[in-house]
Amino acid sequence: MTNRPALFSLLAAPLLLAFPAHAALHVFACEPEWGALAQELGGNLVDVSVATNALQDPHQIQAKPSLIARTRNADLVVCTGAELEIGWLPVLLQQSGNAKVQPGQPGNFAAADYVRKLEVPSQVDRSQGDVHAAGNPHIQTDPRNIALVATALGTRLQQLDPAHAGEYAKALATFSPRWQQAIARWTAQAAPLRGVPVVSQHKAFVYLYDWLGLKEVAVLEPKPGVEPTASHLQEVLATLKSAPAKMVLYAAYQDPRPSEWLSKNAGIAAVKVPFTVGGTEGAKNLFGLFDDTVARLLAAGAKP
Repeated sequence: MTNRPALFSLLAAPLLLAFPAHAALHVFACEPEWGALAQELGGNLVDVSVATNALQDPHQIQAKPSLIARTRNADLVVCTGAELEIGWLPVLLQQSGNAKVQPGQPGNFAAADYVRKLEVPSQVDRSQGDVHAAGNPHIQTDPRNIALVATALGTRLQQLDPAHAGEYAKALATFSPRWQQAIARWTAQAAPLRGVPVVSQHKAFVYLYDWLGLKEVAVLEPKPGVEPTASHLQEVLATLKSAPAKMVLYAAYQDPRPSEWLSKNAGIAAVKVPFTVGGTEGAKNLFGLFDDTVARLLAAGAKP
């Protein structure tokens, strides 16, 4: 007579070996850069889901049921914070019913909490446009900020999954020196850009400018988050006659037409900046993001 429990055990053993003993930590990232960073630091210990892609405006996302479901199943929510996702993230968190990822809990991680914020207003009202009380939230355009966030996120992963803390610590110890070496390389390559005057389509690059020393002389949006008007574009064009710029920058997710108009009428280059992972063909990961950003800026605006 066949011993069924023993037979089942023999048959099941290969199947059990085919799957990892540890269920992946479910990470829900608001933006591609944080999803990419979580994957760098977590490897096969994390299952990463990203709410947005590089061709979406992170300010303007709908809290769809599919995103609520992913938030409900998350062990860790990793977002920018600084009010970038104020129009949709609170809804996801509230509707998810997931106590682990609510603000103040270990499962809620806001990257902007770990860096120095720029353009923090002294006061905020609706007449100023899309101004964030916590400061400009687009921290990912400076790789030095990525380094700070990586340290904090690596620590948080160890806290949430202590059984594998050593593996997360090793991943961070591997990533950090590689990233610092890359920062040194990018900074050296971009040295010719220091002091170069530029125009921005949106106030999206303040951290990039702070890192590389670029000088913003005008912005195409009359107010942050307000689409450029014909009259304001004419004003910017007039401004450039007395304060010339070398290029106008726009993020991959933005309508390029305002920048292209200025490029044609002012005789300067319009530069699409990937802005996040996936924004251009060359920005397939975090390293590619800055490889491509620096290359595009140098091609358009390096001093003779």
